[in-house]
Amino acid sequence: MTVYVDELRWVQRTQGWRYDRACHMLADTVGELHAFAGRLQLRRSWFQAQSRWPHYDLTANKRAQAVKAGAIEVRAREFLRRFMEAEDAR
Repeated sequence: MTVYVDELRWVQRTQGWRYDRACHMLADTVGELHAFAGRLQLRRSWFQAQSRWPHYDLTANKRAQAVKAGAIEVRAREFLRRFMEAEDAR
């Protein structure tokens, strides 16, 4: 199972998101992503299915938990490159 988290970045707070920093969590497959999210006790309703690359948005605390649980930290540019390549391979 390979799960990735990109860098935390400053984001604008909204009615649905009250945090000021966030990152993305993706995996090689959606099944792996949901399994890992379950280990972090993320709600399935937080899953961003409509995105070009389905993902979960994570707070700083959840990102730290993900890394501790084995998620691989990648720079945002590397993150996008991996998933664009995977998309091209489909």
